[in-house]
Amino acid sequence: LLFPVCNLCGKCRPRDTDLLQPSLNFLYWSLHQTTPCSQQRAVAVLLSNVSLLELLQKVLECTWLWSPPSKPASLSSEDALLCSGWLLVASLLLYQHRYNTEIHQTLSVDLTEVLNAVIFRNKKPILLLVSIMQFLRAVLRQNFSSSLLVIVGQNTAPGATEAQPSSLQDTALHPLAVQQVFSLVVSLQNLLVHKDLLLSQAVVACLETLVEYLYVKNQDVALHVASQPWHRFLLFTLLSGGQKSFLQPEVLRLMTLFVRYQSSNIISQKEISQIIQEAAEANIAELPEATSHALHLFLSQV
Repeated sequence: LLFPVCNLCGKCRPRDTDLLQPSLNFLYWSLHQTTPCSQQRAVAVLLSNVSLLELLQKVLECTWLWSPPSKPASLSSEDALLCSGWLLVASLLLYQHRYNTEIHQTLSVDLTEVLNAVIFRNKKPILLLVSIMQFLRAVLRQNFSSSLLVIVGQNTAPGATEAQPSSLQDTALHPLAVQQVFSLVVSLQNLLVHKDLLLSQAVVACLETLVEYLYVKNQDVALHVASQPWHRFLLFTLLSGGQKSFLQPEVLRLMTLFVRYQSSNIISQKEISQIIQEAAEANIAELPEATSHALHLFLSQV
């Protein structure tokens, strides 16, 4: 089935949303819901189809060209197609790297546009934001070095008027700029306050991957980002309202991040003790899988 569906996609235009959206979803699930042996073959089939990759290139570019809906929360058929396109490309980046699959056609993405989509949001629906963040995580995990992807709109050499320390940091974080990193972190913090479960999971995962990337490139910047005082206010905001328990997956994962990078100004021994106390009093067997997994990671890190 992969061959005819890929060929069908390659003959479509981005505006053919009724046909393309379920087709791209089928390709996405074909990659994820199969055995490792078949997965490797599926990746090879998709990446060998040049017309499909050219179509995906056009779909990604439509993210910046199509007008946002009048209602930010609504998901139009165009937005649904964009979600499918970004998720499929993120998966192709992951599996191409895993299996070192041969490349017949590269994809080009403007990094500035991707970052601005998250930083400024611009009425983009939550599901589209989540999809773009999945893509961003994929390129961060590969240090922007995927052979499938060409990054444009990169951080260029800093101007002569900039201070030398900033120039050195920008060079170390290339293709990201320090200012882009700080703007992205602030935006991720603001998105967490929405307390949308799907969005929260994506934001925390993106923040984890970003700090890991920064730590490899420049430890000072990574530790500075992880120890931002605003994080502590963010934690108290997440703990306010109906569920004040520390045993929430996104809270546990944030706490794990702060413990890992020794942000003692964000998480103190008191909070660590509270989490352990709550875990001791909870019925572990009845915890949701996401919470149980996050708790395991937290305790292992401690």
